Amino acid sequence: MDWLNYHHLLYFYTVAREGSVTRASEVLRLAQPTLSGQIRKLEESLDEKLFVREGRNLALTDVGRLTYRYADEIFSLGREMMDALRGRPTGRPARLLVGISDVVPKLVCHRLLEAAIVGDEPVQLVLHEGKTNELMAALAVQEYDMVLTDAPLGPQVRVKAFNHPLGDCGIGFFAEPAIARRHRKGFPKSLDGAPMILPTPNTALRQSLDRWFDDLDVRPRIMAEIEDTALMKVFGQHGMGIFAAPIVVGDEVRKVHGVQLVGRSEDVREAFYAITVERRITHPAVAAIADAARGNILS
Repeated sequence: MDWLNYHHLLYFYTVAREGSVTRASEVLRLAQPTLSGQIRKLEESLDEKLFVREGRNLALTDVGRLTYRYADEIFSLGREMMDALRGRPTGRPARLLVGISDVVPKLVCHRLLEAAIVGDEPVQLVLHEGKTNELMAALAVQEYDMVLTDAPLGPQVRVKAFNHPLGDCGIGFFAEPAIARRHRKGFPKSLDGAPMILPTPNTALRQSLDRWFDDLDVRPRIMAEIEDTALMKVFGQHGMGIFAAPIVVGDEVRKVHGVQLVGRSEDVREAFYAITVERRITHPAVAAIADAARGNILS
């Protein structure tokens, strides 16, 4: 049986957390050569590289990130054990690590993830936003319990993971009040020549909108293409043009950004997916999110 040297693991964990051998040696009160040697022994025992050098700094490898996640759990459990032995309350919530594609609207993220924290069992959310392909690479080494995105994982992505459709919804078109009044009558034909803020072409919503515009023979005047949905709404509320957002969060969009509804379309649908490494969802918080999304959040 292979045995793990927990002293070596602690040294690795401290270097990864502090970001350098120098700072970690000060925390641990060990000489830098001693600390470096102990980490090399851990790498040799695992037969894997845990760090790569980037300039003057150390960066975790994929295996290093996975090892760090387990080390964090191990030492958290150790602290919990000591608290329990000393009669302190432990009540440590379960953790849900979620990667969020940066094209998913923030209000929809909140609505979906809220389902994970309203149950009887406490859940600590750990959320990271990024590009979908980067999140998938991290999911492959189990950095996340799930990735939330607006498109299913395609065959071109070489990651063993599974799509769990959460549902879809129609789209609302919003603008500051003067623009909304000007283009509300005759919608959707009124969008022809209207100032429009669109998602960038790499997004699923933009591709759906382009097809819809073609079917209607409508050519809006594109004022900007913005990938970040929160930034798109900010430009829209300041009068740059009309923008699209999921109708399920239409009330929040109007309230938060002071905009009005121009019109809505059920022909343009925005879908959302939870992607996990499991064919069948077993994490209770992920299951709660999926159940809520399919039950009453998304149609």
